[in-house]
This record gives sequence, C-alpha cells and structure tokens, in this order.
Amino acid sequence: MTHRNHLSKDKKLAKIFVDQKICRLQKQDNIALQLCFSIMSQQLSTKVAAVFHQRFLNLFSTESPQASEIANIPFQTLRSIGLSNAKAGYIKNVADFFVSNKITDRKLHKMENEQLISYLSQIKGVGKWTVEMLLMFSMQREDVFSADDLGIRQAVCKLYKINPAENKKVVTENILRISEKWKPYRTYACRYLWGWKDNSPTAKPLKK
Repeated sequence: MTHRNHLSKDKKLAKIFVDQKICRLQKQDNIALQLCFSIMSQQLSTKVAAVFHQRFLNLFSTESPQASEIANIPFQTLRSIGLSNAKAGYIKNVADFFVSNKITDRKLHKMENEQLISYLSQIKGVGKWTVEMLLMFSMQREDVFSADDLGIRQAVCKLYKINPAENKKVVTENILRISEKWKPYRTYACRYLWGWKDNSPTAKPLKK
C-alpha cells in the first residue's frame, strides 16, 4: 500500500493533498553538513536560508565539505557570512562532535529515530526539532512526527477544528491522537500539512 492510499483513509487529510504533488523522500549524503544547514535555517524563510547555505558553501573548495573541513573554519569566518554568534558556535559544535566521535553517515543510518534524536541532541545547539527535520528531509525516514513544530500544530488545529488557545498539553495530546492514524507514514502527512498551510490563503505567517 502506498503512503497516499494509507493516508487517504483519513478523509480530512485526503482533501488537503489531492491538489499537491506526490511527496517523495530523498536521502541526502553528508549528514553533518545537513545538520549545519538545519541550524542555519532556523527562524529563516526558505529563500533567506538558501542564501546562507550558498555563502557557507562558498567558504570551501567543494560543494559537500566534510565535518573535519567545517571544524577547521575559524569562528570569525563563519560570523563574516552573516551568521549570529550562536549559530556560528552551534555549527562549530556539530563539526567538532562529528570529528571527535568519528561519526559516519552509515553509523547514523543504523540508529532508530528516538536513538538518533537522543544521540545528536547531546550537541549544544541541536534540539529535538532540529533532529526531527533532519530525519524527515535528509534521512528519508517515513514515520517521523514533529508535534512541537509550530506550522504542524497550526495546520492540524485548523484542519481538525482544535482550539489552539486551549491548554498546550491538551492540544498536544489531541494532535498526537490524530497523528496515530497516519502511522507508519507520518513524515508524508507532515509534508502535506506544511504544503497545505503554506498555500492556504488564510494561513498566518509561520513564526518560530
């Protein structure tokens, strides 16, 4: 059974992806670099984030610098492309962690989702949300659900008529209950919810 067939059992969800292209997950190499990109992208629009990604890549002689190369870039050089002190520091933390622990993509791909979240969240500046985005967009994991993502919360509340002003714990419980029916394809559900929210004329700007 394809993910669309399964998700179509939820009639409300089925309505929002009928006009969207079929979502296809793509595995990306160099997880250390992808994690650095995720940090750079926080609180930025997709367009602005892409500018920072390119400025960052311009610091290297390759389009896919390894963790060791990133670790050798001076802190002030990272600041010079417009990154904040915090983001520049977090990127250095990621590179140093990957180098000191001799982490390979193969090692990370062998880990289960929760194990990977726990492992990478040891890095200062890398939280659960950041790793969830990595799992969804870079590691081709089909069943990840980011209950704390503001865009997902807003989309689910709107689609399923949940009052977002209620107690946060109650709202989260309701969202998680609804998401149970989407297993084992919750990553796809999130991607369709984001697509629907971004193209909805009544959608409010996303703030992180």
